[in-house]
Amino acid sequence: MKRVDDFRLRFGKQELVPIMIGGMGVDISTAELALEAARLGGVGHISDAMLPTVSDRRYDTDFVKEKLKLYTYNLDNSDKSAVKFDLGQVAESTRLHVSKTMEAKRGSGMIFINCMEKLTMNAPRETLRVRLRTALDAGIDGITLSAGLHLGSFALMEDHPRFRDARLGIIVSSLRALQLFLRKTAKLNRLPDFVVVEGPLAGGHLGFDMDWAKYDLHTIMAEISQYLQTEKLDIPLIAAGGIFTGSDAVSFLENGAAAVQVATRFTAVHECGLPEKVMQEYIKATEEDIEVNTVSPTGYPMRMLKNCPAIGSGVRPGCESYGYLLDASGNCSYIEAYNREVAAHPKAKKISVQDKTCLCTHMRNFNCWTCGHYTYRLKDATRRLPDGSYQILSAEHVFRDYQFSVDQKIALPD
Repeated sequence: MKRVDDFRLRFGKQELVPIMIGGMGVDISTAELALEAARLGGVGHISDAMLPTVSDRRYDTDFVKEKLKLYTYNLDNSDKSAVKFDLGQVAESTRLHVSKTMEAKRGSGMIFINCMEKLTMNAPRETLRVRLRTALDAGIDGITLSAGLHLGSFALMEDHPRFRDARLGIIVSSLRALQLFLRKTAKLNRLPDFVVVEGPLAGGHLGFDMDWAKYDLHTIMAEISQYLQTEKLDIPLIAAGGIFTGSDAVSFLENGAAAVQVATRFTAVHECGLPEKVMQEYIKATEEDIEVNTVSPTGYPMRMLKNCPAIGSGVRPGCESYGYLLDASGNCSYIEAYNREVAAHPKAKKISVQDKTCLCTHMRNFNCWTCGHYTYRLKDATRRLPDGSYQILSAEHVFRDYQFSVDQKIALPD
């Protein structure tokens, strides 16, 4: 039986353990988690989701407070078009998080940043440009473009001195999405260094409609691989979504994948950013506790735990403090849903919004429990303690288990 360690991910002359830990926001894939992946010879991700907010928590900045102070006058206004981000603060928060992470990096691996196009921030092109270019300025090893087609993202970086040196890749869930991206970026004469192919069992936002269950990652990988061969394009493919064991990973590596991206099992490790009480909710979840719903204002279906506090919450939109999902016109579908319920229940002290959720507020408070399909198997990868809770593992333990396990076995902690 082959192990993951029998394969290597190659970027030019650099060889890595073919394990990439996905970029879970908001600061769930922490710097500490990414640094462990790099130390162990793989690829770790930090996320740039809501970085001004993350910066306040990590680096004692006051970006949220300053933004709220500037727009307090607008709190009761349903029109959020005036609420803008200070691009200097967006850049500084990105610089702080990336530079401090890279300064702490040890080992032979790499650290990438996951950059969501759907973080539109009431100025989609301008804020995305700042986030991408500042990450390159701050020395990030690579950027993974996620949550969108990113048809203009390479162009936002093309004149940056590191555009052809940093490793740039994109997450897709279909051949069509990849074809659109390659067609749009063809004139730049710069192929992506890798493509993460994310299947329907992944966590968080999905690149599928609500018919996600009819799709299969192996089939999508084979279709994209065949296309690249036909077009004579040498782009490493990284399989993602539902890869729970080292043996699962090997099944993709043996079929031509350059690496695998994994995340679910790293939601229950010490280095993960989730509070331990939330980790326990993940571990104890059953298959019936997990659903794919449409409550995200982004328009993408999202997989999450049914009992998470975000679902049905009627919290007032916090755009003056956050506002990361405001589109170019200052709109967000949660604001619309919230205002509808307020109008329908004018005397209610507390309302419930069932069809959408305020991702900004709930992600900031770790109350939006997005998860992978196999989260219900986490309890099989650890031990139950005498008090009924479950043992939280180290990132190294999980990484090594992926790297060296065989026969669908999972190494339990000592």
